[in-house]
Amino acid sequence: MFRYVRWAAALLLSGVMAAPVLGATALQCVPYARIVSGVEIYGDALTWWDQAENRYQRGHRPRTGAVLAFRPAGPMTLGHVAVVSQVLGDRRILIRHANWSAPGAIEEDVMAVDVSPAGDWSEVRVWHSPTGQMGARVNPAFGFIYGEKGKLRPFTPDPALGTSTRFAGVDQNLWKDVRVPARPAALRSASDDAQLRQAVLADTREVRRAPRGPRLESDPRVLEYADGTPASRSLHDIITDVKQEARLR
Repeated sequence: MFRYVRWAAALLLSGVMAAPVLGATALQCVPYARIVSGVEIYGDALTWWDQAENRYQRGHRPRTGAVLAFRPAGPMTLGHVAVVSQVLGDRRILIRHANWSAPGAIEEDVMAVDVSPAGDWSEVRVWHSPTGQMGARVNPAFGFIYGEKGKLRPFTPDPALGTSTRFAGVDQNLWKDVRVPARPAALRSASDDAQLRQAVLADTREVRRAPRGPRLESDPRVLEYADGTPASRSLHDIITDVKQEARLR
């Protein structure tokens, strides 16, 4: 435990995890995802899936440039959106998103793994940059919203969108040799959904990194990290967000 305290103290001293200055707003996941994906949807992340109906194609298979829309859960009271930067397999993708591992943090080309029993990306685990491993929390998701051109767009930090820090930018080549082990045959026929889900989670925990690559073991202590948007926002923050989005329209 002591080494984790030292690690957190070091980040605080370096300013990486420092909170935005008083009165400032951290970059939210919504404007970041909108710019990078080109999907022109506004409003809280939890509304994106319904807003996309009859405007964009939706589905449960990842594509480059698609937006992965997360359901509200735990600290994600407003949901979360991330953009697929590369598809590594049916259950493994790289994503780009903001305001997940720390307020305003931008994370590029980090891994997300499908741990749902049906393989439909309804339950996802996401890379946690502060600890350099997969987050232990299972995050529920709606699915993917497909942009018109299916390509990534560059993001340039803009103070009008809130303060941000480029927390992680992982070399995509580091992920190429990572494999998620298949479930044992005895468990593939399990009728109990809860048992099957636990089996998938157990398999994912056994993933090991390629030489010099990212570490994919999980640690239960990662459960309490700040993911998605803050659990509560002040009236000032909400008004600021509305004004920012009005200027961007």
